[in-house]
Amino acid sequence: MRPPRPDAVLIQAAIAGALSFAHLHDLAAAAGQYGWKAWAYPVSVDLLLVAAWRRMRMLRAAGESARAAWTWFAIALAASLGANVATAGLLDLDHVPTWLRILVAGWPALAFFGGTLLAHSSRETATAPPVLDDEPPVYGQPAAVPEPEPAPAPEPLPVAEELPSLLPAPAPEPAPAAAPPSPALPAALVEHARKVADDHRARTGEPIDTDTLRARLGVPPQFAAAIAAQLT
Repeated sequence: MRPPRPDAVLIQAAIAGALSFAHLHDLAAAAGQYGWKAWAYPVSVDLLLVAAWRRMRMLRAAGESARAAWTWFAIALAASLGANVATAGLLDLDHVPTWLRILVAGWPALAFFGGTLLAHSSRETATAPPVLDDEPPVYGQPAAVPEPEPAPAPEPLPVAEELPSLLPAPAPEPAPAAAPPSPALPAALVEHARKVADDHRARTGEPIDTDTLRARLGVPPQFAAAIAAQLT
């Protein structure tokens, strides 16, 4: 078994992290944060930096906006970089200015707020369940369709005057009764009826009759007959 080979990148990251950790600790101690609090500051800054970077990568991989994660990443990076630069001799750690003490004292609340937003930001969006093509649309109870008015009875033809003839006049032929008008059918209803008829044929092996079609659709007899005529 080969012994593990040292990784130069990991070693460099460990050295840089240790130096940054020490600089943040020194700055926090110089700003009046003593004891364990001075050691907690570098942990807070580095954790916020890593959390913002991970959230930013996840949002970009999902194709969503990472503006909020980038903002908190920039804040944590500015805090870490500022502490490293301040402890490089540019700032007298024995006489820290008041504004820097205020920034150091207010950092825990800012880091807590940023970490909470990063941890609880949801990437899920509510989407409606897809509707399958083979799933028939659900219709509500159809509205009551007014019964078509019956066609008026044809008026009797006038009887021809009797002519003085030995032969009787031929009796007039009755006029054919007018067919009731076919009701207008919605295209969606006809399509739904076609799917119901196909489902009935697939289950029983026989074409659906008018009564069964009317019961399945809940429409008046005139509508059922008109739909059955279009399905044949």
